[in-house]
Amino acid sequence: MATIYEVSKLAGVSLATVSRVINSNAPVREATRKKVEAAMAELGYRPNSVAQSLASSRSNSIGILVSELNGPFYGVLLSRIEAEFRAAGKHVIIAAGHSNESLERESIEFLRSRNCDALILHVEAVSDDYLIELSGKGCAFVLINRYVEDLADRCITLNNHYGGYLATRHMLELGHRDIAYVSGPMWKHDAQERYNGHLEALAEFGVKMNPALVYEGDFQETGGEQALAHFLQHNLKFTALVCANDEMASGAITSAHDLKIKIPEQLSVIGFDNVNFAHYIYPKLTTIDYPIGDIGQMAARWVIKNVYQQPNTAIQEVFEPRVVQRDSTHACG
Repeated sequence: MATIYEVSKLAGVSLATVSRVINSNAPVREATRKKVEAAMAELGYRPNSVAQSLASSRSNSIGILVSELNGPFYGVLLSRIEAEFRAAGKHVIIAAGHSNESLERESIEFLRSRNCDALILHVEAVSDDYLIELSGKGCAFVLINRYVEDLADRCITLNNHYGGYLATRHMLELGHRDIAYVSGPMWKHDAQERYNGHLEALAEFGVKMNPALVYEGDFQETGGEQALAHFLQHNLKFTALVCANDEMASGAITSAHDLKIKIPEQLSVIGFDNVNFAHYIYPKLTTIDYPIGDIGQMAARWVIKNVYQQPNTAIQEVFEPRVVQRDSTHACG
């Protein structure tokens, strides 16, 4: 196996110069860098990752904590983050917190114990105070889909309020006035914000909010199924169903098919997220686009800029949703 000494000799440079190229911890002339890299390629030299970490005080690994590991939403998020870091020569360690405070804390401590250079956190249960305290301990991290005012410079978020507003406004513009709403768990910040946007759209169109037409779901397909059953069992009149995510919307549509309710002729349905299966359910789902892949990529770039010292990396902190019109919504009447 080739050694750093052989690389030094073949490239005609000092050991220190080879070390600087490997660890990227000091400037090296481009021509010299290319000579060293060519020598490494010719000899098949691979740097010792442990020694490299000791020399650079970096592990070149990033911890990622998400709520779940299953489902299309988190699959897109993790794939884009991993791709961005792989292109930068970094690796990821992934953990799940399952929206549980103790599990989120435990997972954060686990990732810190692995000497991760930084953390990307999609957390819902730990408090703002805990995150502020974590920042005070010198832990480098960036938050996804969560805004903490004292940590504003490390939050990459979607404008969930506006997304909720757009979903309901879309139905109102189609002439619907009897609109049922299926929220996510209301203790979650994004679910509350989307619901607040729903209320804003109703108020703007002069439609009185009917509490009976609101059902708190679980962000799973079961939530959409149970919500539709609930509204029907109570003989409520509604021509439109706004769901706070695509999974609940797909559950509601599946149940509607089973009950011979025609979508969208008898019931218009809109989701939120624009996950990949929204293109394939029948009818194709009208939804609110949540560019979660772009947000994940931006969180990775935040780490690259602030931890790996690449100051020219541009950071977008807030993303705006948009309506994706497909086939599951229809003009009222």
